[in-house]
Amino acid sequence: MKKINSLVVFTALLIPFIASYSGAEQSSLSFVQAVNMAKKNDPWLDGSRHKQQSLELMSYAANTQPDPKVSIALANLPIDGFDFGQEAMTQFKVGVSQMFARGDSLAIKNKQYQLQSQQHPLKRQDRQHKISVTVGSLWLDLHRVQQSIRLIEQSRGLFEQLSQLAEASYGSGLGKTRQHDIVRAQLELTRLEDRLNQLKLEQNRYQGMLGQWLSNYSVDGSSLASPYSTNSLTVMTVSNVLPQLDLTRESIIYDAEQLRAEQLALILAEHPSVLAIDKMIAATSKNIDLAEQKYQPQWGVNASYGYRADDNMGNSRADFFSVSVVFDVPLFTDNKQDNEVKSAISQTQAIKTEKLLLIRQLMSAFVSAKGRLLQLNERHILYQKKLLPQIHDQAQASLTAYTNDDGNFAEVVRARIAELNAQIDFLAINVQQQKIILEINYLFVGSTTQAQVGES
Repeated sequence: MKKINSLVVFTALLIPFIASYSGAEQSSLSFVQAVNMAKKNDPWLDGSRHKQQSLELMSYAANTQPDPKVSIALANLPIDGFDFGQEAMTQFKVGVSQMFARGDSLAIKNKQYQLQSQQHPLKRQDRQHKISVTVGSLWLDLHRVQQSIRLIEQSRGLFEQLSQLAEASYGSGLGKTRQHDIVRAQLELTRLEDRLNQLKLEQNRYQGMLGQWLSNYSVDGSSLASPYSTNSLTVMTVSNVLPQLDLTRESIIYDAEQLRAEQLALILAEHPSVLAIDKMIAATSKNIDLAEQKYQPQWGVNASYGYRADDNMGNSRADFFSVSVVFDVPLFTDNKQDNEVKSAISQTQAIKTEKLLLIRQLMSAFVSAKGRLLQLNERHILYQKKLLPQIHDQAQASLTAYTNDDGNFAEVVRARIAELNAQIDFLAINVQQQKIILEINYLFVGSTTQAQVGES
């Protein structure tokens, strides 16, 4: 009996230090690799570049006067004989007319397209940082699940040893082990197996969600998939090393002095998504200038040359040249121009409210993330300095007492389960800390630090 107890104690001491999988990892994907690959394979970024190029080209086209119109006419041809030289009024006319844009409308339209195109670099910057947060969070969730599976698989060996010990002790009749202890040990093994199945289901879900960001397809739809894409047969495994991300604006989180709302709003106003709205506001405000140009007349020039044939006597007739200037007179502005200006002003004000709402959302997200991070930091310290050592000591003490026939088997099992749960909870705390740091770094990507989210 003592030899069996000693074997269990040795196994209990050895198992926590076993850190390798039974099989080799096929494709270990690091955090930085996942984020960079997702950015590289994101088709939205290519679409944004094409949209920017389209708007830039439209800005050149918009700054061009309308094309002139050419007219060719046969005027005053007598229908009694269709003789071109019969009447003096008969002419062959070639005319050209050119209309000019109202006021500075062409330059305003050119500037409007330029402002619209300037939104896209900011939107792409925001998109890249959002990818860092989204893909980084998925990578961290997959890391948490895979490491939880690793911890459970390591602990399963100990529970199998405890089950064997209980059966041996019960069979010898020398110890305090009862039949319900054997049942309890087998029950805990079954629960561990069920827990592993649940985690593997969760692992498959995160692998699919992460794989869609790593897939790459050509424009014609043909697959150019990476080894980590959803249509690949390779099992995706992430690195065992949890990245330790740095806060880009650590002073805002940990300084004792509270940051005023006005100061925080000014910092968040530099966010790429907010700056993109600023460009949209500037572009939309050009509609006001365009509407005001409609108070000015639109000018045009017409010129024509009329050729006349010689008369019936052979005398030459003089040809005609005509030129005229046309313009409209905006007299009735109450129902048209005035309302168009008011509509453009209201449209600009509406977009300004979108900017205000976005800043409020960013501020609210910061307050929430800061509170969660500080609370997780406290839990991390509590687990690291007190809870984990205490639970480990309790598990070792209960195992030692049981091997010396002075303890309860159920207490040994409870202590080991508590230690396993504490390790998994501590892992979840570490992962959640990194996810919140990703969120906070995203909020300050436009600040003067110019830090890149997810590239720590």
